[in-house]
Amino acid sequence: MTSPSTPAPPRAGRREWSALAVLVLVVMLLAVDGTVLHLAVPSLTADISPSATQLLWIGDIYSFVLAGLLITMGNVADRIGRKRLLLIGSATFGIASAIAAFSPNPEILIATRALLGIAGATLMPSTLSIVRAMFADAKQRTTAIAIWSAGAMAGAAVGPLVGGVLLEHFWWGSVFLINLPIMALVLIAGPILIPESHGDTSQRVDLMSSVLSIVAIVPVVYAVKHW
Repeated sequence: MTSPSTPAPPRAGRREWSALAVLVLVVMLLAVDGTVLHLAVPSLTADISPSATQLLWIGDIYSFVLAGLLITMGNVADRIGRKRLLLIGSATFGIASAIAAFSPNPEILIATRALLGIAGATLMPSTLSIVRAMFADAKQRTTAIAIWSAGAMAGAAVGPLVGGVLLEHFWWGSVFLINLPIMALVLIAGPILIPESHGDTSQRVDLMSSVLSIVAIVPVVYAVKHW
């Protein structure tokens, strides 16, 4: 007696690959935001006059907050829905980008960069989890994750190039405004192309661990910056 064969997983079609293109743009933009500001330092300094310490925080707070909240936001996405958190994060990222572009002083720019890090932490794990959920076929999933990874690496590499082109023609805030069209695309195309998915909800969201991880890192960095 032979056991029934396991049906092959469904293969992704045009909708899934189109959704992947949107998700790759998101993760590429997150990587760009980590490096695009470097070339804007001279014009930014001339405009809002940050102190040396404030300038360091403007550059670093985004990465600190994003890295500290990645795991927690991944758990939140599993619970409330990855697509839902992606759309919430995209809207927040766009709003924070607009505020950052027109920041009148260093304090507001630091705060908005921190908000960009929080929003980025909602986007990064959501994109990868959605990719894994959309592509059930193992071969297609491997290809999709490779494309996603290439987008992340390409974003970090082209960030300074994008910043240089923008700063040649516009003011320093333009390096934040490039986020708006991509976030608008996600908010328009996401509800149509991206399916909702959830993960394991048996584990509680450990917000305290994320807070403690950031609290442990920030004082050390603060001390180094003031030393």
